[in-house]
Amino acid sequence: MHHPTSSYPIKRFDLSTNTSLKAWSAADEYLLQHVTDLDNPPKHMSIYHDRFGFLACHLQAFHPTVITIQKSQEKAIKANLELNGISLSNFSNPLSSLDNKIDLALIKNPKSLALFQLYLEHLIHHSTEDLTVFSAFMTRHFTPKLLKIAGEYFEEVKQSKAKKKARVMILTQKKHVIRKEIIDTIVYKSRVYQQYWGVFSGGHIDYATQYFLEHMQIRQTDHCILDVGSGNGIIANEIAIQLPDAEIHLLDDSCLAVASAKLNITGAHIYHHFNNDLSIFDDHTFDLIVTNPPFHFEHEINIDTPIQLFKECLRCLKKGGSLQLVANHHLNYKVHLEKLFSSVQVIAQNDKYVIYRCIKTR
Repeated sequence: MHHPTSSYPIKRFDLSTNTSLKAWSAADEYLLQHVTDLDNPPKHMSIYHDRFGFLACHLQAFHPTVITIQKSQEKAIKANLELNGISLSNFSNPLSSLDNKIDLALIKNPKSLALFQLYLEHLIHHSTEDLTVFSAFMTRHFTPKLLKIAGEYFEEVKQSKAKKKARVMILTQKKHVIRKEIIDTIVYKSRVYQQYWGVFSGGHIDYATQYFLEHMQIRQTDHCILDVGSGNGIIANEIAIQLPDAEIHLLDDSCLAVASAKLNITGAHIYHHFNNDLSIFDDHTFDLIVTNPPFHFEHEINIDTPIQLFKECLRCLKKGGSLQLVANHHLNYKVHLEKLFSSVQVIAQNDKYVIYRCIKTR
């Protein structure tokens, strides 16, 4: 098959200010090579977990369906497509049906095994009989569980040789499997919470969130509240139980998290938002903002994103309003919070976590 003759500049369109981080890896390059080495072009291609659009841009001639789960991911891919003058509008997500049966799928392996399985579950029911999947990862991130999950859906699971410390799994001869239930249930204080595969902290309530729920300070005067990085909605729901008349907004970068939260918290004063920043909110809107902010982005630890979110939280708080957050001690958020807020208090801490209350005084 014809090899691409164009190389496209791909930028990291995100909230990070670290210019040393690349927008793709050797695993992305290895996936591209596997496609261009094919004898026959695919009729309908899908691309999963292409964080910044390296694959979408280089394979745009195949008009792929790009499967995303994050608003930041979708924004970044579209920005790189625009940067390179490429028109590509076929976007979807792993909870939606696809218009065409896929015969070739590319997966840049996510860190979450549950998310990898969700991708395969989606693929297996939206593909042709001769589906081939190329799934790539850096060798240092390999786990035998990848092979086990792949084997649930495909008769033949092969691995390529390592190249630049990357490897590709080739999955063929798909199995006819019964649709699995892609929603897990979690119990907290006798209340049942549901969440889709691939949502952060699958199988249990994140320990930092549990600690936060035990110590957050809610006032009866908190009438308008925002939960940033709301996940399955547990923090917002526990607040709603205490303040049933409050207006509560939940915002998350993951469509899987937003869909999960909608299963767990509903009501006349409950609003769900699918976004990665606070640009949709006006200044001086909220009495209280709560968050267990993200700092893991796949295998990358990056605090630039939460710091940018803290700046946005300050803008969106009313005078006298507070930002309350839980964090790992080692992240040392206090240094950054004190540059933004005149009052930064530690309201609880243990060996691992610290909870800050930051008040907007002016």
